[in-house]
Amino acid sequence: MCDVITIGSATMDVFVESDDANIVSVYTKSKKSEFMSYPYGAKVEIEDFTSQVGGGGVNTAVNFANLGYKTSAIFKIGDDIYSEGVLESFKNKNIDLSNIIQDPKISTGFSIILVSFQGDRTVLAHRGANAMIKKSDINFDAIKNAKLLYIAPMNGDSTKVLDDIATFASENNVFVCFNAGSTSIKKGFNYLKKILENANIVVMNKEEASLATKIQVRPDTREAKYSEEPLHPDIKEMFKKLKVRDYQVVVITDGKNGAYAYDGNQFYICPVFDGPVVSTLGAGDAFASTFCAALERNRLDIAKSLMYASVNSAAAVSEFGATQGLLTFEQIEEKLKNTPDYTCKIIK
Repeated sequence: MCDVITIGSATMDVFVESDDANIVSVYTKSKKSEFMSYPYGAKVEIEDFTSQVGGGGVNTAVNFANLGYKTSAIFKIGDDIYSEGVLESFKNKNIDLSNIIQDPKISTGFSIILVSFQGDRTVLAHRGANAMIKKSDINFDAIKNAKLLYIAPMNGDSTKVLDDIATFASENNVFVCFNAGSTSIKKGFNYLKKILENANIVVMNKEEASLATKIQVRPDTREAKYSEEPLHPDIKEMFKKLKVRDYQVVVITDGKNGAYAYDGNQFYICPVFDGPVVSTLGAGDAFASTFCAALERNRLDIAKSLMYASVNSAAAVSEFGATQGLLTFEQIEEKLKNTPDYTCKIIK
């Protein structure tokens, strides 16, 4: 029996860093966009190159195990050199792999991550087996016997199982944490609401929340910085639309501006925990899974759990690879002890 079961993607991630990468900003009357570019037709030199196993299902399973939970992972891979790399990476991890799905007829997920000199990244993703999880692939008995089901972002036909697994877990009194991805959000709010109704914790970033609710965050001097006055009214409206059941915590992450949460009574504003940024890949996985785990450890203290999540997310981005910098609970608590001024704001 496991404490936590994660379901999501597993990929072989290849990180490529080149000083020849350019960050190009494009402005229109209504928006600003940024692009990573390379000289067209040129042979581009690579300064750094490495490969790591990643994907939401993998990253969060590693984090839960690192935080001390008995963890099992559900993900789908092929039978190729990339699947060998995925399985090899778990040899020294205390994670139950009996629930993984392996299909020799399809390819394992693969990503090329282009890392900029700013530490941010552009991902070229081949979904492969990650987009092909079927209901018949899933060990529902394992979910039934777990305490927590963590649903990482899923894509392709795999999103078809979301409603079934969330409903099953809820009906069997399994705590559900749903990290909504853009693929499921694009199916529309009525589809998403079915899953939200069975989730105890919902996490998404601001762009995803805007896409899900059809609420745009208008320019406003109150937005952006932790030190400024109340949470932007448009974000409050997002929260109120996304919270669809009595006991439910909704979290919206907002990049360098930190993260916000809502429990139906209060709003929480948590700034980013300062630290070096090497690569932002895996930051969202680290934040969401740490928050879910910390909420239990902290006896449902949302503000404290947001701080735990921010510390571990900062640690994750401080190293190359989505799971290399992850901390234990004890290490998180030591960092918070040494940073007494770091805190969350609570508003009505």
